[in-house]
Amino acid sequence: MKYLDEFNDPKLARRLLDEIRATATRPWALMEVCGGQTHSIIRHGIDQLLPDEIELIHGPGCPVCVTPLECIDKALEIAARPDVIFCSFGDMLRVPGTDRDLFRVKGEGGDVRVVYSPLDALQLARRHPDKQVVFFAIGFETTAPANAMAVHQAKRLGLGNFTLLVSHVRVPPAIEAIMTAPACRVQGFLAAGHVCSVMGMAEYPELAERHRVPVVVTGFEPLDILEGIRRTVGQLERGEHRVENAYARAVRADGNPAAIRMIEEVFEVTDRNWRGIGRIPGSGWRLSEAYRGFDAEHRFDVTGIRTEEPAECRAGEVLQGLIKPTDCAAFGTTCTPRTPLGATMVSSEGACAAYYLYRRMSEPALPREEMNPVG
Repeated sequence: MKYLDEFNDPKLARRLLDEIRATATRPWALMEVCGGQTHSIIRHGIDQLLPDEIELIHGPGCPVCVTPLECIDKALEIAARPDVIFCSFGDMLRVPGTDRDLFRVKGEGGDVRVVYSPLDALQLARRHPDKQVVFFAIGFETTAPANAMAVHQAKRLGLGNFTLLVSHVRVPPAIEAIMTAPACRVQGFLAAGHVCSVMGMAEYPELAERHRVPVVVTGFEPLDILEGIRRTVGQLERGEHRVENAYARAVRADGNPAAIRMIEEVFEVTDRNWRGIGRIPGSGWRLSEAYRGFDAEHRFDVTGIRTEEPAECRAGEVLQGLIKPTDCAAFGTTCTPRTPLGATMVSSEGACAAYYLYRRMSEPALPREEMNPVG
């Protein structure tokens, strides 16, 4: 296939669904790791079209959603300072901290700006030498190369007024944490294709072997996801647990070596807290010693942060795949995109946002025979 719309072909979708239905002989629970995949699944009703034997569990693959509350509150305090231009991607502005969000800080006079790349923030630092420019560097492995490049350039240019507030997280340690959790029901993974396009697949075979779960690298279009499910179910039925690449048009086994070199130069692996989940060893990056001077947490003495999550918010359980958004009593009532209790309701990759946006307000939805796959 050459064109993107071919990955939305209803006839091919039905053929894949028929193959999955013919293959599955017993119940299987699969987790899609990436929030982008979750949105595609809910938008197209893929989970409702699958045979009853196949359950899709939504994983913690939304970097905005797992950014710890303490880090959000630090961002809010830094952004409120009069000498700071605070830069962020747009979906971070509505993420609630303990008592406000970045939109509130902006409304109260803080210089908060939406940018589309960390290099945009770098240019702001060059144009405003009298200001401290801070970029909120969050994300999985996908966004790490650009953030690393921004710091690399800042050091080369001698920009002393540019820093990153870093909250980068890594997928493989999260999969390890999921599989070792007492309540884990996951039997196979649809791995995030964009992460693997950067980092490759080298870390996954050991996970697949140790936990005896298939890992299939999958894209984001409907046929990508269905093909990933087909391959995962096929392995489970055959008693296999291998790593497969179902997204070969974008992913190579060794990933992007140039991007990996840049990440390894600028960042070092560290333990990281995940919002709603807790601390996962080796699951994050921080700036390495050579670039520590560009770390906003070191530049700004932000201490004494007290955080408090809303008691009625169950986003942590959603992120761990323990419940669906509709299992939370606050979903769609006290928690909406206009009045979010947690990041999963406002992030462009959040599971709660997907359910709300595509009107999946309760379960079960339409009978399968009334649905039109993909179209």
